[in-house]
Amino acid sequence: MPTDQLSGVFAALADPTRRAILQRLSEGDANVADLAEPFAMSQPAVSKHLRVLEGAGLISRNRVATARFSHLEAEPLREATEYMEKYKRFWNTNFDRLAQALAEYQEQNPSEKEGESHD
Repeated sequence: MPTDQLSGVFAALADPTRRAILQRLSEGDANVADLAEPFAMSQPAVSKHLRVLEGAGLISRNRVATARFSHLEAEPLREATEYMEKYKRFWNTNFDRLAQALAEYQEQNPSEKEGESHD
């Protein structure tokens, strides 16, 4: 995924309303009225969120007669997840090292227990 597209995906995901819309679309396609229902905002405001999601490649929109339906496009989410997975491995490795260092310290200092104060 090009960096600029990845930035667009993360920018789109930064908003809780857009994340909620994606969650709803994971259950199936929906029109603007259905998507606007749980929010205290107008359909035009929801349409703005949909344009951001569409621009990020997270949804596609199509017409069926007079209705316009939004559809979740999950591929950009998979690619963003893969990007974040690298950092998850980084943090897990560092936490594992910290846990190992703590265990070694506690083995060398058995009289000091976790949470024990030394006043």
